[in-house]
Formats: sequence, C-alpha cells, structure tokens
Amino acid sequence: MKANKQLFMKKDTKAQVGIGTLIIFIAMVLVAAVAAAVLIQTSGVLQQKAQSTGKQATQEVSSNLMIKDIEGVRAKNNATSMADNISLLKMKVGLNVGSSPVDMNQVVISITDGTTTNNLIYGANDKTYGNDMTDFNSGATAAANLDKLLTSTGGPGANGKYFYTIGKIRDEDGSFSQGEPVMNTGDLVTVYVSTVATGDTSFTDIGTTTTSGGQQVTDLVISPRAAVSIVMTPEAGAATTADFITPSSYGTKETVQLYP
Repeated sequence: MKANKQLFMKKDTKAQVGIGTLIIFIAMVLVAAVAAAVLIQTSGVLQQKAQSTGKQATQEVSSNLMIKDIEGVRAKNNATSMADNISLLKMKVGLNVGSSPVDMNQVVISITDGTTTNNLIYGANDKTYGNDMTDFNSGATAAANLDKLLTSTGGPGANGKYFYTIGKIRDEDGSFSQGEPVMNTGDLVTVYVSTVATGDTSFTDIGTTTTSGGQQVTDLVISPRAAVSIVMTPEAGAATTADFITPSSYGTKETVQLYP
C-alpha cells in the first residue's frame, strides 16, 4: 500500500521583511537628499556672505587716506601786518599703497581746536547735499571754490564752518575734478580748511585769495600753542588722524609748518 502523502502550504514572511527594509532605505535616501540640498544651499549662502565680508574687510583695511603734511596760512594786509592766528589750513593728502579709489564727495573732516569742533563736507557735492551747495560750483576752478569757502555767506551759513574744498596737485589718470573728486593711488591733492578766527576778519588777503575783509568766521581759534586734532573719515576704510600742537610763536611767517 502506498503511504498517504500530505501536502502543506508554507507561509513565506521573508518578502514582508524585504519590503520594510526597502521602505526604510528609500526614506533614508530621501532624508539624505533633502539634507544634502539644505547643506548645499546653506554653504552657498555662507560662501557669498564670506566673500562679501572679506571684500568689505579688505576695503576697510586698504582704503586709507594719508595726510602727508599740513601748512597754516595767516591772513594779512601786507608782509608786516598779519593775523595772530592761522586762518587757512592746507593739507596735502594722498592714498596709501594698494588703496581702493576714494570719492572725496563722501569724506567727512572733523577738526577741533580743543574748544570748538567743526564737521566739514566737500564743498562742491551738490549731488548729495543739494541746495546747501549753491555757492560752490562743480565746474569752477579750485581757486574759485576756495574764494567761496573763505568769503561766502550762502548755504547753511558761513561756509568755512561746514565745508572744505580741494585742489589737485598730481592726477596722472585725470580721475579728479571739482565735480567728480575721485582719488586713485598716486594722486595728490591739497585740502583747504578754513580756520578764520572771530578777530581776524579785517585782513585783505589769505594766501593767494583776496578777501577784502569779507572772510567768514569758523569759531575755530588756531593760535600759538593750540592743540589741534583732525580726523578724515572716508565712506569706506579706516579714518585718518592728524594731531599736532602749533608753535609757541608764528613770528613774521605767513606760512607755518604744522604737521608732521
């Protein structure tokens, strides 16, 4: 007799385990893809910010004005009749090696004699300051604007209290003009700062400028033994400072070396 054969149905659960593993794997891949996308985007943003910050930091360090020397000019009637105080500062200014171009339109000069502080802006900057600059002319010569600086009463008041003017000495690339006063490396200019004291308004001349007694006071008094501090602050870059003490006597000199 033949033995009875019994057939059994086997339950195979391995496939269920395989599907679960596949789902977990796909989920991990998706999470990894999302994380990678976030990291790539974040690293791109950080790279752009780092480059921008590095560029700004480099500009802050490299864009430096340099005050090479400062002369003081006394108002006069003639060679023997001069003001007791300095009436005009002539500052020779250049740029440090490797400096970025500097727009003098945006440079603020702060000058103090220990008692009074004047914050000065460039006289021909009519683009930024509008009608306050109507007494200056961006198309005029440096001498004409210097005359306005010393004698004009227009704008927000006595111009010497609020403005300074510039005349170029060396400008090989032609980048500097009264209307577009941009300095590049190698350029050299003279910055004129009025310091007419209250009691020195009756003299007829200041340097090469004929004032005819019409010069405007600045409330500064650059007398002998005065402690003077000048700070030039550009739009970007480190501020430049010049501190000096005037001589104990100006003697008979019309022009006095003050700095360095």
